[in-house]
Amino acid sequence: MPSSPVPTGAPPAEGPVAAADAAQMRRVAFSSLLGTVVEYYDFLLYGTVAALVFGTAFFPQASVAAGTIAAFGTFAAGYVARPLGGIIFGHFGDRLGRKKMLVLTMVLMGAASALIGLLPDYRSIGIAAPVLLVLLRIVQGLAIGGEWGGATLMVVEHAAPGRRGAWSGVMQSGTSLGFLLSAGVVAAANSLLTQAQFMSWGWRIPFLFSVVLMAVGLYTRVKVTESPLFREAAAKAADAEPPRMPLLTVLKQPRTALLAAAVGLGPFALTGLITTYMLTYATGIGYSVSEVMNALLIISAIGLFTIPAFAALSDRLGRRRVVLGAAAVGLVAIKPVYDLVDSGTPGLLILGMSLIMVLQHAMYAPLAPMLSELFGTRVRYTGASLGYQMSALVGSGLVPLAASSLHASFPGSTPLVLLAGACILASLLAAWRLRETRGDAL
Repeated sequence: MPSSPVPTGAPPAEGPVAAADAAQMRRVAFSSLLGTVVEYYDFLLYGTVAALVFGTAFFPQASVAAGTIAAFGTFAAGYVARPLGGIIFGHFGDRLGRKKMLVLTMVLMGAASALIGLLPDYRSIGIAAPVLLVLLRIVQGLAIGGEWGGATLMVVEHAAPGRRGAWSGVMQSGTSLGFLLSAGVVAAANSLLTQAQFMSWGWRIPFLFSVVLMAVGLYTRVKVTESPLFREAAAKAADAEPPRMPLLTVLKQPRTALLAAAVGLGPFALTGLITTYMLTYATGIGYSVSEVMNALLIISAIGLFTIPAFAALSDRLGRRRVVLGAAAVGLVAIKPVYDLVDSGTPGLLILGMSLIMVLQHAMYAPLAPMLSELFGTRVRYTGASLGYQMSALVGSGLVPLAASSLHASFPGSTPLVLLAGACILASLLAAWRLRETRGDAL
């Protein structure tokens, strides 16, 4: 039985709020895109540098394998904080407005990233170094946990019903652009500096660069108007008190909340395995860092086109069909993809990573409109954020950590294939059970 929408906590509107005019819609989409780029640059940068540097800089007394696991453990700490950030910023975003929370999350993310760039290593301050690293990573997780839901709703709640997928796809492509930017800056620093220089201080440059990005992002973010749907709902608050605890309202529909979390497991697991853990895995089987970074840059560039395309396709075919089709193909493709990676040939590495990430983009792109359409306006920030960030916690936070642990005990790609396959299957089953939301009134 398809899941039912979570109630808003207020009477439904008599009719849909008028969609934003074209110029305003472009401003909202550009602001959300740029904000997403900045947030994901900061957040994903950590994963790239963790794979290359943090094991030795902050956990030098551990073995190579243990240091890698510890580095990814701090990486996972950010994902653990993401659902909490979604709940906190979702709560206030549902009660006070989307725009205010988006400004706050960007400031938190930029400040945490800059402080990571200034953080002394283990040799300088001992155990305080990894402790502070984990705390700053948690701040990053809280910020990114609140960012996605707010950026998504600013776009979806401004857009016409038949264009929610297309416009949210513009915003969603910011994840690829953010990673492309972070990977590009790391690759540039790695190529311009010697190995010793990069490991000693060069890795700090990309983190400090985030201050510049934050300033640009804030400038565009403060210029946009608040969501029209939120303004309408807030205006009705005098007649119908909004939910005091949006989270409790969301959890009164546990089936919807659970399916909203499960549908994103596949794409997030592929993100964790292909864009984060692949640096460790591929260099361990003989690829150079530059070969893997080049592959990551290519697949990120592909996402700039495929994510908007699949998001727009969900406006025509429906959210479920796009996710179901991609997940079904992904289950079949994941083993051959790792066979290509294991070939040891850089060209086949790029081919394998590109093929699976196109499928990842197809599963990922419809999530923004799909999750937004599952929840009512006065709990939408909380509900959409909780589902998305729980997927991120398991798929991109815990899966790379599990992959690192399993690969240390069971060399080869089989554990990675099984991990990815299980998460893709979860997405397929969740999408099958969710109702189609395309065109629903918000």
